[in-house]
Amino acid sequence: MKQAADNTVLDLAFRQARTFNKFSDKPVSEVTLREIVTLAQWGPTAMNSQPVRYVFVQSAEAKQRLAPTLSPGNLAKTLAAPVTVIVAADSRFYEHLPTQFPSFPGAHDMFAGNATAAAGTAGLNSHLQGAYFILAARLLGLDCGPMAGFDTAKVNAEFFPDGRYQAQFLINLGYGDASGNHPRGPRLGFEQIASLI
Repeated sequence: MKQAADNTVLDLAFRQARTFNKFSDKPVSEVTLREIVTLAQWGPTAMNSQPVRYVFVQSAEAKQRLAPTLSPGNLAKTLAAPVTVIVAADSRFYEHLPTQFPSFPGAHDMFAGNATAAAGTAGLNSHLQGAYFILAARLLGLDCGPMAGFDTAKVNAEFFPDGRYQAQFLINLGYGDASGNHPRGPRLGFEQIASLI
């Protein structure tokens, strides 16, 4: 029988975790980035499709490429963050389905012949995987600042010019500095968001 996680894990993943706007200058190693991706990959996706693709924007040169795509409110904090993750969706994720989901031999053709279904599945499941990434990063001792304030078309043109990948959202990543945090907002209660039927 599975055992529930202890309070330390629950606090790291949810209760004490915050969205960070400021980070220390401590770098995030490639080893750590690989650990986050490897851990997050165990989260479920439809038909084990795994459409997410990550670009880790770290260098000053790469940050300058990203800068013109950002809304003014996200510019300074993104340039200062040790890493900014572009969470993208692979529009042709289905090419991997014969290996990733062999129990359904027709999965590849189902998506290859239906661009609308492929785009919907890629978008939904890459967002799920981006959320798993945030939880994995938190559990490995890092902090995250997910963002939607950017020009998607500009990011795609700059980083994915062949059109195969499509940016979904950004995550600033590093070791958080709480001095940049806003006061924590309340959460809606169970009765406001859920029903039992």
